[in-house]
Amino acid sequence: MAEIRLIPCLSDNYAVLVHEGDETVLVDAPEAGPIKAALAETGWTLTTILITHHHSDHVQAIAAVKGDAKVIGPADEADRIAGLDETLKDGADFMVGPFHVIAMSTPGHTSGPLSYYFPDQGIAFTADTLFAMGCGRLFEGDPATMWSSFKKLRAALPDDTRIYCGHEYTLTNARYGHQALPDDAAISERLKVVEAAREKLEPTVPTTMAAEKATNPFMRADDPAVAAMLGMAGADPVDVFAHLRKGRDSF
Repeated sequence: MAEIRLIPCLSDNYAVLVHEGDETVLVDAPEAGPIKAALAETGWTLTTILITHHHSDHVQAIAAVKGDAKVIGPADEADRIAGLDETLKDGADFMVGPFHVIAMSTPGHTSGPLSYYFPDQGIAFTADTLFAMGCGRLFEGDPATMWSSFKKLRAALPDDTRIYCGHEYTLTNARYGHQALPDDAAISERLKVVEAAREKLEPTVPTTMAAEKATNPFMRADDPAVAAMLGMAGADPVDVFAHLRKGRDSF
């Protein structure tokens, strides 16, 4: 059985370690200190680093933590990520030690990020594309591109998939969701759960695909009930998604 360690980094980033046997995979490298501390505490030796996208708060500690590990990342952003040993394209299906991994291109936040799905472990890493109850800012993409990535993840990941995203943004996302869709009972209930967790400084990551289908407004941009609550009945889902993202940008 794989062991998973969620590592808070910087002010609100997450890195994750996935370990089984002699293999220890790190997903993203935001900050060296907490990652090194987790490795020391567990006694694990880092063997592979999977990078999701080029932003500095996901890559800046690669050199400091790498050691003898292999660094793997998105081919479409390779020119902006120092220290990659191997690059991957959309649909890459490969083994990392005992782990079967599928790489999925999920652009929108940046132009060429990868999300990583470990089907045998039932876990996925969506970085700054899909957040718990939210989505990443559209720095290098547009609403149509990000909505396409959301649909791709929704179709590919079973409901019980545990999803690790790149930041602890869930409380703000939940409050925005409640403001945007105040009559949505599932969002209101999840807001209470998230508020209780954060009051105790507990992480809200991982989430699940089932939870996102039920309470992530962005994941529901093609739900007629969501469009109706926004006063956009019959609107194209891309327009609904764009409306939600614009609202979250100013929230």
